[in-house]
Amino acid sequence: MTLNWLELFPENIRVMLINLSTELLHQVEEVRIREERPLEINSAGKFHFLDRRGGLTLRPADAYKPTREDTHRLLDLISNHSLYTLEEELRKGFITIPGGHRVGLTGRTVLSGGKVEHIRDISGFNVRIAKEVQGAADQIIPHLLDRKGRRVMHTLILSPPQQGKTTMLRDLARQISYGSWGASNVHWPGMKVGIVDERSEIAGCMRGVPGFDVGPRTDVLDGCPKAEGMMMMIRSMSPDVLIVDEIGRPEDAEAVTEALHAGISVIATAHGSAVADMRGRGALSGLVEDQMFQMYAVLSRTGEQRTFKLYDGSQRTLQTAGGGPPGGDAYA
Repeated sequence: MTLNWLELFPENIRVMLINLSTELLHQVEEVRIREERPLEINSAGKFHFLDRRGGLTLRPADAYKPTREDTHRLLDLISNHSLYTLEEELRKGFITIPGGHRVGLTGRTVLSGGKVEHIRDISGFNVRIAKEVQGAADQIIPHLLDRKGRRVMHTLILSPPQQGKTTMLRDLARQISYGSWGASNVHWPGMKVGIVDERSEIAGCMRGVPGFDVGPRTDVLDGCPKAEGMMMMIRSMSPDVLIVDEIGRPEDAEAVTEALHAGISVIATAHGSAVADMRGRGALSGLVEDQMFQMYAVLSRTGEQRTFKLYDGSQRTLQTAGGGPPGGDAYA
C-alpha cells in the first residue's frame, strides 16, 4: 500500500504520522482529528493517541491537540482549496478524495426545510484510509459460485462499519473480472463487471480512471447514485455482475430487483451484524423475505482476527471461516 494519503495532512501532523514505525504506518485505518482534542489513530482494531513527537500514548493529556489552524489547513487541503464546490458532499457529511479515501466531517449543521443543507464550523475529521488487499476474497469467492450455472450467485455482504466490506468488494470485482476465482479449481474466463461507485471508494477513480486494480473487464460509474447507476449499467454496458456498496434506500432495492430479473448477478453490501437485522430495514426487508439474494456473507473482526459466516437464501448457515487477507493487513 502506498502512503500518498499522508499528503492530505498539514505538515506538522504529517511529520507526527511519518515518525510512526513503518509497520504501524501501513496498518493505519483511521486518523481522527478533533479541534483542541487528542489526535487519534486506529489500526488493527486498536486506538492510540499521538504526542507531538509522533509517539503513541493512551493518555489524552499527553496527546497533541490539533489547533484551529490545523483544522482549517486540513479542510483546505482535502477540498483542494475550493470548499464551495463540495456542497453535495458537505450535505452528506463526508468527502471522498483521490485514492478512495473518505473523510468524515462533523461541525454545526445548517438546516433547510428540516433537512441538512450543509455543515459549517467544521472541527472534526475522520480520515479513513482505503486499502487495496489483493487476495482478500480468496476464501470467500469459491462459495459464491453457481458451478452448474457457471455464474456468480446474487450475494449480500453484511457487517458493521470498518469490518472490511469495501475491501472485500474491491477484490471480488478484481477476481471476477480476471477469472481468478480464489483458490478454487474453477477455470472459467473472467466476466464483465459493472461497479456503481457512488462514494468513489471501491475503484478510487481519478478523472474516471480507477486507482485500484478492479480487473481488466470492469467498467466503473464513478460518483453516480446507486439506483440510477445500476439502471444505466444494465441499459448500456451489459454486465455479467453488478457490484454496489451500501444499499438501503427503496430505489436501491428496486434497482437490485430489476438487475436480478434481467439475469445479472448482483453483489452488494449493507450495514448489519446478522441477516436478521435486514428484516426491520424497510426496503431491504423485502429483498430478504423474497429470497432475492442466494447467498449472505456476514463479516466480523476481533483485533487481527477476521471471520466470515455464509448463509444461503433461506438463511441456513453454510460455512464459517477465519483468517484474513495476505500480509496480515486488516480489511478496511
